[in-house]
Order: sequence, then C-alpha cells, then structure tokens
Amino acid sequence: MDNNPPGSGGLKAGLGNIFGGSAPEYSNTELAGVPLTGMSPLSPYLNVDPRYLIQDTDEFILPIGASKTRGRFELAFFTIGGCCMTGAAFGTLNGLRMGLKETRDMAWSKPRNVQILNIVTRQGASWANTLGSVALLYSVFGVAIEKARGAEDDINTVAAGTLTGMLFKSTSGLKGVARGGLVGLAMSAAYAVYNNWDHLTGSSSSSSRLY
Repeated sequence: MDNNPPGSGGLKAGLGNIFGGSAPEYSNTELAGVPLTGMSPLSPYLNVDPRYLIQDTDEFILPIGASKTRGRFELAFFTIGGCCMTGAAFGTLNGLRMGLKETRDMAWSKPRNVQILNIVTRQGASWANTLGSVALLYSVFGVAIEKARGAEDDINTVAAGTLTGMLFKSTSGLKGVARGGLVGLAMSAAYAVYNNWDHLTGSSSSSSRLY
C-alpha cells in the first residue's frame, strides 16, 4: 500500500531534478498522447525552418551614410600595389630575356650570372617604378575629381586617365603631352566600356527586342 499522499511522486521528481537527482522515467504508454506537431522526434532544438536560414540581404553593418562599395581612395592602395608588383614581374622577365640575349656569347660562369642578375634587377625596378608612378597619378587624379564633382562615375575614370597620360609625358613637349593624353583617354575609355559591358549588352538586347 502506498502511504505517500497524492501528488507526492510529482513533488519528489521535481525536487530531484532541481537538486541533481535522476529524472523521472515515462513509459511509451504515457507519452503516446503527447502531440509532436511541428516538433522533431529527435530534439525540439533541431526543429528549425530552413527558410529562416537563408539571408537575402547583406550581413555587413555599415555606418550611417557609408557606401556599400569601396571608393577610389580605398582602391588606390590596391591599384598602386598591384601595378608595382605587375611591373616588377614583367620587368624581371624582360630583364632575364635581355640578359640572356646580351650574354649569349659568354660561357656559363659567375661573371655572366652576375651580369644577368644586374640586368634583371635593373629592369624589374624600372618597370615597377614606372607602373607604380602611373598608378599613383591615376589614383590622385581620380580621388581629386571625385571630391570636386561629388559623384563617382565613368567620367572620373576617363578624366583621370587622360590627365595621367598628359602629366606622365609632360617632359616630352606638346606632342608628347597630346600623345600621352590620347593614350590615357583610350585606355581609360576601354576600361570603362569593359567595366560596363554587361550593362551595355543588356541594354542593347532589350532595345532590340522592343523593335
């Protein structure tokens, strides 16, 4: 005969759970009537709607008024560094070609290796300095024009490229300045077209469908 008052089993089980006792055991018969609607039979913590895991928006927190894309000032460091490294790599290959060509009549010896190494070093530094200077001028002009106009578009790119070519060839006279400006204009215009190629082709295809 059970001398415990009614409800004492539930009280003991509850106190046991609080003070680290063993959890009460339930039979399958007792759990048969528990509804599992919307719950996983493994664990309720695994019942997550996968639609809430899909992020349709950016997860970056930006300051008020900040742009989602990097401006010309932020891209200037990448542009200058990339041009310096590209110039150094191209100059190294060109110096190796020139060194092998100029020393082809010499036997493989230490003097020939030293001469080739000197040519490679000189060419690499020269090309890195040239492309780095061009990138620096282009970045400075781009940032200045953007600040002056208060807008960021392809006009800044073309204007910065043209001014860069003119200033880079400013020591070659008026013809050199004009030639450098034309080269800078052509290269910057080609870059602007390449950068907006998808937009241009999309616009042309949509206009052709209209007609």
